Parts: sequence; C-alpha cells; structure tokens
Amino acid sequence: MLQRTLKNRISCTGVGLHTGVSVSLTLHPAPADTGIVFLRSDVANGIARVQARWDRVCASTLCTTIGNEFGTSVMTIEHLMAAFAGCGIDNAFVEVNGPEVPAMDGSAHPLVLLMECAGTVAQESPRRVLRVLHPVEVVDGDRMAALRPAHEFRIDFEIDFDHLPASTHGVHQRRSFRGGERSFRAEISRARTFGFAHEVDAMRANGFARGGSLDNAVVVDGDKILNQGGLRYDDEFVRHKILDCIGDLYLAGTPMVAHVVGLRSGHAVTHRLLRALFADKSAWRYEAVVSDILRETTPLAPVVAVSA
Repeated sequence: MLQRTLKNRISCTGVGLHTGVSVSLTLHPAPADTGIVFLRSDVANGIARVQARWDRVCASTLCTTIGNEFGTSVMTIEHLMAAFAGCGIDNAFVEVNGPEVPAMDGSAHPLVLLMECAGTVAQESPRRVLRVLHPVEVVDGDRMAALRPAHEFRIDFEIDFDHLPASTHGVHQRRSFRGGERSFRAEISRARTFGFAHEVDAMRANGFARGGSLDNAVVVDGDKILNQGGLRYDDEFVRHKILDCIGDLYLAGTPMVAHVVGLRSGHAVTHRLLRALFADKSAWRYEAVVSDILRETTPLAPVVAVSA
C-alpha cells in the first residue's frame, strides 16, 4: 500500500472556534514522506513551518495546539488531523493565514468533503503504520487513556458529564469505533464539538470559544439542546470525543495499529499517552503496509505488514 497525498490544491475560509479570527485554509499536495506540515502565511517564511507531530504539541487545553522553536503556533488542529486520518492522507501542506484552523461546522465533515473535492493520488513510497507492541497507559484522576496491542485500529471510548440531557442517554455514553474511511465518514466525521451554556462566559474570559456559536458547536443548556435540529446522532458527544482522539493520535506521524481505550479523557491525556508511548521504544515499531485489499473498509490498519 502506497502513501497518499492530495491531487489538487483546495481552499476554504472560516472562523476560529477559540480566537474568533477569520482565517483562510488551503490544503496543498506534498511529496512522499513529508507528513502533515502547517505553514503560517501571515508570518515570515523562515519561521512559518510547523510539523504536525506529537513532540510539537505546546498546549492541549480545550484544543490541540502545535508550535515550532520560533514560537509560531497553530491551534485547534484536531478536526483537520482527524479528516486526514479518516481520508487516508499521509502527506499535505496546510497553509493558514492566522493562528487557528477554521471551525467550519464544528465537525470534520466539511474538511472531509474538501479533501474529497481535491482528490487523492498514490505516491511512490510505501505507507507505514505504527504497531503498538505492549500496553501503555496514562491515568489522571478519574481520566484514563491506553494503547494496547491489536490487529487493527480500534477505539473504545466512554464519557461522563453531569449536564447531558436524558434524551442523549443521560450522563454516560459509550461507543466503539472499528473501521476505516467509510465508517469514519458515516459514524464519526459529522459529530460536532460541544459545550455547556453555563460555561461559555468563563471560557471566553479565559480566551476560549470567542468564535463559538450554534453554527459550529452543539450547546447544551440544562436538559435542552439549543441547536435547531438537535443532534446528528443520539450519542454525538462520545462520537466527537472519538473524532478528537483520532485526530490527536494522528500526530504520531503515521496510522496506528492499536486498541485505543479512553475513559473521560481529552486532548491533554491523549498527548500524555503519545509521549509515554514514544518514551518506551520497546512498546512500538514501524511496519510497512504491503496490501491495500481492505483500503475501503480498514485503511487505518495493515492487512499484511512487515518490519520496516
């Protein structure tokens, strides 16, 4: 199975969820073995490049922010990274003219559509995956995230919130995700970010959610969903947590072959998990994917793999 990039350049505009700043986003094809690279077009060329990698994460409060050694950063990259993962895109340049990726509708779906419109092409280099060889776990109070050996990419996620409406299965939601491009599009990509009405003022006072609205987030007020049309799925909240997790894990630089477990975890715990994984070289290895027979159903896992 070969690496993939975009066939054509494509652009969109939107508002940053947290900054409220209007920003243009352009996705460009990139050579094999480039990975995902962000380019800030509003700063000097010499300091504009930020590689989308786990060791470039510089903040993880309410979103994922990556930065370089010059202080250039890009925030709220997780939905775009999830779209790259879900569409099987290994290499791309992401040009943004501001500090944050546009929120679009609060999900990865518009970004998936953008990539579909651009098209994808196979490249000459083989695709690699990162296989987890033994369990790695991070615990932070009542939150936990773990990576376990598996033969595919799989996520089991549970959340508990005091304020979820009873109509959405109450305060507890649990979901498993096992699949590839088609499953990601149908089950995960349309799940939107969410927040609670009573927390909005405090978030904005702390510099977050300044671009948030009912157009780009699900807002819960007591036992009500304020968005016209309600939820896209009864368990949209946990599905969105899975979306975030997929995007954050793609900062490993390659797809993973692992069983991912999340319990009330978020960006910060996931990034601690990646750091713990890469700190233990015996816990993982890279493998080259040598078959794409199941690309349409399980592109995030190899069918047959050999040591790279």
